[in-house]
Amino acid sequence: MAPPFGNDAKEASAEEKKRGPSRRSLLAGVAAFGALGAAGCSRVATASGKDGGDLLDRLKAQGVVRLGIAGEIPFGYIDKNGKLTGEAPELARVIFKRLGVDSVQPVPTEFGSLIPGLNSQQFDVVAAGMYINAERCEQVIFSDPDYQMLDAFIVRKGNPKNLHDYKDVVESKAKFATGTGYAEIQYAVDAGYKESDILIVPDQVAGLNAVEAGRVDVFAGTALTTREVVKKSRKTESTKPFAPLVDGKPHVDGGGFAFRPTETGLRDAFNVELRKLKESGELFRILQPFGFTKNEMTDMTAKELCGG
Repeated sequence: MAPPFGNDAKEASAEEKKRGPSRRSLLAGVAAFGALGAAGCSRVATASGKDGGDLLDRLKAQGVVRLGIAGEIPFGYIDKNGKLTGEAPELARVIFKRLGVDSVQPVPTEFGSLIPGLNSQQFDVVAAGMYINAERCEQVIFSDPDYQMLDAFIVRKGNPKNLHDYKDVVESKAKFATGTGYAEIQYAVDAGYKESDILIVPDQVAGLNAVEAGRVDVFAGTALTTREVVKKSRKTESTKPFAPLVDGKPHVDGGGFAFRPTETGLRDAFNVELRKLKESGELFRILQPFGFTKNEMTDMTAKELCGG
């Protein structure tokens, strides 16, 4: 996912709201009002006091796990045929099948609502390619990352302002946009960009539209989402991927699955199967159709990314 920073991002501007529903909200709506969306109206069973949690046992008994998704291509979304797909749901299907849970069911929500929704038990697991960072690690526990990712920009063809990193954006006084809850908000602020001047849009599609329309000079997102979304654009391009600076040092992000803090048993079992997929090479085969490259496979751990 793109890859987002916390769950307290600013709302979209009034102008963005007037533009009508984004692809993310439309996709979420399909699921919310379809047969699959019924899952979003109920809550999962409350956590037990068992050491490590007993959610995995309950999921096996139910035969289904509810996945919180944010309707973001390619991380987790409902496709035009009404099917749940994306790198995280497809990986979840494989791992939960190995854990004895045969079915996955989507619960669409906005990205900024994923962690609150998980902790209020609206779904069992966040499967949205969520970046693992220290702020989030205070609220949930994560699997080890299934991918690593650099940042990139969407800019107009020819990159007229010569924007290649956040420092360039600040120094050129470019009009800057990124997505709701994205980690790129903080990266820009750390580079010296005034947070109140950032245009927050729903997702990378809205960001592309903003650049094409000339309302902003640059949209920041993951290298994967930016390179994929510009493929059908004649007016824009994506920049070369780069590592944002965190505490003055280049930082590589990693995305994974989020679990409630009480459910260490499920998280640990998930990690065991994830490790097997990495070692066999099957993980890359699952993620490759969604645009991931071998350079985006990783051996990083959640502990590293959480800062522990």
